[in-house]
Amino acid sequence: MSGSGDEPFIMAVKPLVDAMGGEMLPPDQAGPDDVVLVWEGAGVVAVRLPQLADSLDHILAAMERKHGRSLAELDRKAKQELVRALEARGAFAVRHGVETVASALGVSRFTVYNYLNREKGA
Repeated sequence: MSGSGDEPFIMAVKPLVDAMGGEMLPPDQAGPDDVVLVWEGAGVVAVRLPQLADSLDHILAAMERKHGRSLAELDRKAKQELVRALEARGAFAVRHGVETVASALGVSRFTVYNYLNREKGA
């Protein structure tokens, strides 16, 4: 982005940026909501963070890759564990989060709410 000496730094942060669904761009193209990463006093790379709704889609896609199959194919116990993990990450604070997760799991919103309530009751 700014110079070839910055490449190791950029390569070091790239997995994190990719994991959260961000976009890396040159620091001079940073907008007001972008985060400019500074190394040794100079802006090296700007990170454009995803919108929250996009983050949820990205998290679900990562979970599918982790499980090696569609989330809808998981058994009930695995789906319950996944809902707990998503709740811990704030997935249900996003508008339409329950609907998005229900669709990905191949279950109804009611089922997702049951999984959430079951955890709270335990």
